[in-house]
Amino acid sequence: MSSLKLGCCLIILFFLTACSTGTQIQANPQGKVVSADSADKQPAKKAAKNGKVNGPSGPSSRSSAVNATGPAPAPTGGQTVKPNGNNAQEDGDNEVEEDVEEIVSFLRLAQAYRDKGDMDNALKSLDKAYGMLLSEDEDTSVVVREKDDLRLMIAKKILEIYAGRRAGPVGRLSEIPLIMNADVEKEIRSFQTIERNFFERSYERSGYYLPIMKQQLRQAGLPEELVWLPLVESGFQVSVLSKARALGPWQFIPSTGYKYGLNRDLFIDERMNVEKSTQAAIAYLTDLHGLFGDWLTALAAYNCGEGRVLKVISHQQINYLDHFWDLYQQLPYETARYVPRFLATLHIVKNPKKYGMDLPEPFAKPIAFETVKTYKPMKLSDIASEMSLPADTFVMLNPELRHQMTPDRPYDLKIPKGLGPQYASVADQIKESKPPVPEREKKVKVVKYKVKQGDTLASISKKFGTSPKAILSTNGLKSESQVTAGKTLKITVKTLEKGTQVASTKKGKSKKAAAAEPAVIKYTVKKGDTLTQIAKRYNTTIAEIAKMNHLPGNQVRIGQVLKIKNPAAETGG
Repeated sequence: MSSLKLGCCLIILFFLTACSTGTQIQANPQGKVVSADSADKQPAKKAAKNGKVNGPSGPSSRSSAVNATGPAPAPTGGQTVKPNGNNAQEDGDNEVEEDVEEIVSFLRLAQAYRDKGDMDNALKSLDKAYGMLLSEDEDTSVVVREKDDLRLMIAKKILEIYAGRRAGPVGRLSEIPLIMNADVEKEIRSFQTIERNFFERSYERSGYYLPIMKQQLRQAGLPEELVWLPLVESGFQVSVLSKARALGPWQFIPSTGYKYGLNRDLFIDERMNVEKSTQAAIAYLTDLHGLFGDWLTALAAYNCGEGRVLKVISHQQINYLDHFWDLYQQLPYETARYVPRFLATLHIVKNPKKYGMDLPEPFAKPIAFETVKTYKPMKLSDIASEMSLPADTFVMLNPELRHQMTPDRPYDLKIPKGLGPQYASVADQIKESKPPVPEREKKVKVVKYKVKQGDTLASISKKFGTSPKAILSTNGLKSESQVTAGKTLKITVKTLEKGTQVASTKKGKSKKAAAAEPAVIKYTVKKGDTLTQIAKRYNTTIAEIAKMNHLPGNQVRIGQVLKIKNPAAETGG
C-alpha cells in the first residue's frame, strides 16, 4: 500500500507542475464552472474507515489517464459477492486510486479556473485537493514526507495565485474576503456598543485622509479595503502614540519606520506624515503578503511582527494550512483580535444600516494646499498669527513637525492653497524661534530639598519640574504620607548645562549657587491674589510673610510690595 501511495503522490506532483493549461471549462446546470471532461460527473463522496464522510464535497472529474480500469460493475440479479482476502485488497487499492483521481481532478480544475481568471474558485479547488490529501490515514515516514512535499507544492500554487492578484488589475480579484464568524461578530457588537463613539469619531476623521490613501493603494495595486486599517490602528489620529512607541496613522515603531524610509530627527517624525507613512505601509504590507501569501496573515504580521507569525507557523502540524484562522489562537491576544476587528470594520462601512450605524459621508474633507520653502525655526502659531489664520490649519497640514515648529534647514511647509503670495509678504516678519533642546543635551542632576511645613508632594514636584511618582521612586517611598516636614528628599531633575535653576548636589557648588540667589525677593500683589495663594506659591507660610512685612492681619491690597524668602536660596539644605 505504501508503494502505491508513493506512486500516487508522484502522479499528483506531475500534475501540479505540468498539468495542461488548455483544459476546457464550462458551466454545469447549477451555473458552476467545471472542467469539460467532468461536467456530467457528480461529486464523489466516499466513507472513511471510521464511517464519516471523508474529504470535501465539490465538483470532481475522473481522469482516464490515471485510472484506465475503473472498479468492476456491481453484479445484477440480487446476487451478493462475498469478499475474500484478495477482493478486500483489491477494493482498498481501488479506493486509493479513486482518491487519487479525485485529487487530480481538483488540481486540473484549479488550473482551469486559473486559466479563466477565476482565482477564488481556483483557490477553493486547491483547498479541496489538499483536504483529500489529508484523508489518508497511513503514517509511514515515506508517506509523511510525501504529504509534506505535496503540502508545500500546493502552498506554492496558492502563493503564485496571490502574487498574480497583487500584480494584476485592481478590482474584484484584489478584494479581501469578507469573512463572518463568531470572532468578527463579537467585534461588530463592540463597535455597536461600548466602542460606538470611537468608531463614529474615527469614521468622521477618516475624511481628511481617505482620498490620498485610496489613491496610493490603487496605484500600488493593493486592495482598497486596506484604507480602513488606520481606523483599527489609530482611529485616524496622526499623532497618537501606543505603549509600544508606535506612532502615526499606520502605527509604525521607530525601527520599522526607518526600514521603510520614515525619517525622524529633532524637528520632524515622518511616521506622522500621512502621504509618506501610507507609502511605507504599502511597502510593508506588500512584503508581508509576499511572505505569507494571504492578506489576513499579512495583517496579523503587521500587528505583531513577521518573526512572531513565522515562529507560530514553524510549530504548525502537517495537517494545518499556514493561514490566519489556523494560527490566530496561538498569536498574542491583541493580534488575535486585530484581524477580526479589521473585518468587522469592513462589514460595517460596507453596510452600516444593517448594523444599526448611521455613517453619513464624512464631513471632514482634505485641505487643499501648496508648499513654500522655509529656512529657519518658526512656530506654526506665529506663522498663523501673521497670516491671520487658525493655527490648527497649519498643524493639520504639517503633522510631522514634532514641536509644531519648522526646522532650522530648508523645509517644504504646507499652507492653504492660494496663499503663497500672502506668506511671502509676511515671511520676513515672522520671528525666529529657539530650537528645542535635544534630550541627550539635557543633564540629569540630583538635588536635596528639606520639606517645609505646608509642602505637598504636588507643590514640590511642580517646583522642580518633575512628578510626584518620580520623587517617591527616587526616595524609595510608597505614599505621600511619608513626606513629612523636616524630611530631606532627593529630587532628580533635568537641566541645561547653562542657566541651571537648581543647585548642584556637590557642597561647594551648592553654596555658590545659593549665594548667587537673593535671600529675599519682592513680590507685587496682583488682582485676585490672596495671602494663602502667595504663601503656597513660594512654599512658605502666612505667618512668615506677615512677620517679614509687619502685616496686622491676613489682608493684602493690589499693588502692595511684599518681602518673601526666596525658596531657591534655601535649596540644597
